[in-house]
Amino acid sequence: MHKVVVAPNAFKGTLTATEAAAAIARGVREVFPDAEVVEVPVADGGDGTVEALVSASHGEYLIAGVEGPLGDPVSAKYGVIESGRTAVVELAAASGLTLLSPSRRDPRKTSTYGFGQLLEAARRSGAVTIIAGIGGSATNDGGAGMAQAIGYRLLDGTGRDLPRGGAALSRLERIDATGFDRQWEAVRVKVACDVTNPLTGPLGASAVYGPQKGADATAVRELDAALARLAEVIERDLGKRVADIPGAGAAGGAGAGMVAFLDAVLLPGAPLVVEAAGLDAKLRGANLVITGEGRVDEQTAYGKAPGEVARRAQAVGVPVLLLAGGKGPGWEALSKLGVTSVVTLTDEGVNLGQAINGPSRMLTRAAVVACRRHSWTR
Repeated sequence: MHKVVVAPNAFKGTLTATEAAAAIARGVREVFPDAEVVEVPVADGGDGTVEALVSASHGEYLIAGVEGPLGDPVSAKYGVIESGRTAVVELAAASGLTLLSPSRRDPRKTSTYGFGQLLEAARRSGAVTIIAGIGGSATNDGGAGMAQAIGYRLLDGTGRDLPRGGAALSRLERIDATGFDRQWEAVRVKVACDVTNPLTGPLGASAVYGPQKGADATAVRELDAALARLAEVIERDLGKRVADIPGAGAAGGAGAGMVAFLDAVLLPGAPLVVEAAGLDAKLRGANLVITGEGRVDEQTAYGKAPGEVARRAQAVGVPVLLLAGGKGPGWEALSKLGVTSVVTLTDEGVNLGQAINGPSRMLTRAAVVACRRHSWTR
């Protein structure tokens, strides 16, 4: 009997990774009714990471009541897998840009405090490893709010706690770690981080990402200086040099904050998530892998989950088919990763309206086409 592993990313805006896996699996069974089909939804650390890992690992969802970026109550969903030993969280669930209407976006005031509450909930659930996706933030506070939520005090020159938000950090005089719960030292925090931006400067958090979060040129300068001050005090009071770590500028500097305050490690998202989904074990005995995402281009090969799936399948000699909504420049790079066939909905004559109105059905159809073209080699 043949074994087919179906491991797609989300098809952004139309299907989650879990829905995409189910749609592809239906197509596989139509062509190969006797095959064993194993569904492994994947992600690369951005939106959909919790959903993909909970689904792939048959974990469970939990809800934490937290504060949103400006203090509004938010119900943040997170996941636990591996019998509760690993928790999966997304910063965007608590401190995300989509939680604020455009008129309320102001990275001088927004805070990662709710993300800290979410991390605390994950730790208290019993997890000894936390995987955190940090894309989509509304914040530019260097993870300062997160630090305050887990027990650090950020104090001004008069010994008062700083208010939340990135701008207040310009007045930071001292970090007091006495309230930080030392039980965190037993927890390993892994951060899915796909940007290499430093904390400050022309390529830093404020300059590159501040404008999309509502910062004008004056606010960008103010926030950049505030993050520089945070890095200075972190180095002096916590003994950690974080400003120039690649990825320090991710999520408005939360990358730097997670290293400084939680001793986290910043890792490329796709390998981290694909490994956590248990793909390697599920590849054992497989004859074929089918992966996919909404648009396939050079980025798919370098840094996206389908490229990582193909890389791991190639390493154990399993051929890979890739399904996508459409192709962009550089998609040919995937052939170097053992992708033997790329089937796109546009190539199959599916127009945009059909793809949006019936994405699941169209993806099943693409899977049928890809499977019919495939000849078993092992």
